[in-house]
Amino acid sequence: MNLLETIRIALGALASNKLRAILTMLGIIIGVAAVIALMAVGKGAQQKLTDQVGGLGSNLVLVFPGNQNQTSATNVAKNGGVLTLDDANALARNANTPHIVMVAPQSSGSAQVAYGKKDVKATIIGTTPEYGQARNLNVPDGQGQWFTRKDVDTRANVALIGPDTADSLFNGANPVGRPIRINGIVYRVVGVVERKGGSPFGSTDGYVYIPITNMQTKLFAARYWGIYGRSIGALNIAVDDAANVQNTIESVTQVLRQRHKILRQQDDFTVISQSDILSFLTTLTTILTFFLGAIAGISLLVGGIGIMNIMLVSVTERTREIGLRKAVGAKRRDILTQFLVEAIVLSVIGGLIGIGLGSLIGKGVELSGVIAPQVTVDAVALAVGFSIAVGLFFGIYPAQRASRLNPIDALRYE
Repeated sequence: MNLLETIRIALGALASNKLRAILTMLGIIIGVAAVIALMAVGKGAQQKLTDQVGGLGSNLVLVFPGNQNQTSATNVAKNGGVLTLDDANALARNANTPHIVMVAPQSSGSAQVAYGKKDVKATIIGTTPEYGQARNLNVPDGQGQWFTRKDVDTRANVALIGPDTADSLFNGANPVGRPIRINGIVYRVVGVVERKGGSPFGSTDGYVYIPITNMQTKLFAARYWGIYGRSIGALNIAVDDAANVQNTIESVTQVLRQRHKILRQQDDFTVISQSDILSFLTTLTTILTFFLGAIAGISLLVGGIGIMNIMLVSVTERTREIGLRKAVGAKRRDILTQFLVEAIVLSVIGGLIGIGLGSLIGKGVELSGVIAPQVTVDAVALAVGFSIAVGLFFGIYPAQRASRLNPIDALRYE
């Protein structure tokens, strides 16, 4: 008996009891659908993270105060543990950092922002005009402009606001030129930045941007005194080319070590790149997707056990059929192949239905607008392969049991 004939007989046997076949496949269907959907969502999440991290800026290097390996605040303080505007200026002008296009210092805080009788709580970013270029944060036409270097030098009370803040305070009216109050201090709105949407670090559409010198000396004056003067929260460094990012990281580290007089002790700062952030987030989503997929895979094992149980029942019900086939010349391997193929067909059909269901779930998630799941060929191949493996593994015992039946005893079975 050839394989095609065996498959035809297997399909006929399954069709003779459709309800039982469907219930048997249910565990496989649910398991494969869950695995496909989770892998698709995980792949979509990775792509979204890649796009969002890319949106942080072009060839961006970030410097933060403190060393991520230092868990003691005392150790950080002892080694300095702060960044200053002088550090930013030194990096921008140093001959040892030729690939740096611009350096934008950054500090942040939280404050009440009000216009008229409306107010919202917003994150305030103190920075310089270079921040917009370094972080790809532009001001659309007709929405004003970034504040200027002169505004930074004069500590001017000017602000850019995010689109969410603009909507909350102005209800669609153009806020440019209007006064807002930040913690009671009056600022003039000079622009509204473009909408960026969510990011791995949360949405920035509600942020308010002011000159960093204003933040340090007026809005949050007492907060930013550090060991070397007024401290800042981070440095955003734009590099001229992706190929020069690693060299720039080494140069930045060398310059800051010299400025902070660090010899053998640990650095009191941390330098990371976009690729470092992306690598970390990708690893995180991969582990999470694998973990959730493994949990969903338990359904496949349950489905496999269901297939084995039903096939054992089928062997018992068809004992006389097995005896008759052996009596007319069917070999042991023919019986073994028939029942094994039936188990695999059950599993594969369930797997194919599960792939379709998982893809539909992914489409449903995509319609929500949160993420765009991606069903890949690898995921489909894995699901089909795993379905065949489940059918083979859990079908082998019932098939062997059927093939070992004595034809005389089988024909006597009632």
